[in-house]
Amino acid sequence: MEFCDECGSMMKTQEVDGVEMWVCSEGHQKPKDPDASYVVTEGQEASEVIESAGTEGSGLPVTDERCPKCGNDEAFWYMQQIRSADESETRFFVCTECEHTWREDDN
Repeated sequence: MEFCDECGSMMKTQEVDGVEMWVCSEGHQKPKDPDASYVVTEGQEASEVIESAGTEGSGLPVTDERCPKCGNDEAFWYMQQIRSADESETRFFVCTECEHTWREDDN
């Protein structure tokens, strides 16, 4: 598994202009090391694999929130504990139109 140095998201392999590259969901790219070895195990059960298709926030609750990027008035939302346990959770929004992600305290 490879993670993006820029945003921390998981990267997938993709061929870009004939070269095998690591590409994240934000579009950051880095060359795939041709000498690296990768181990694929068959021990992982299908129930452990989570796949998402379509819009990034599918399955999340929707609220009326204006996207700062495209101006759309609807967004998926979720809460995540990103600070210490004695701090409140942070609410994140994902635009239903352009999939831009922002936090409630970014205003």
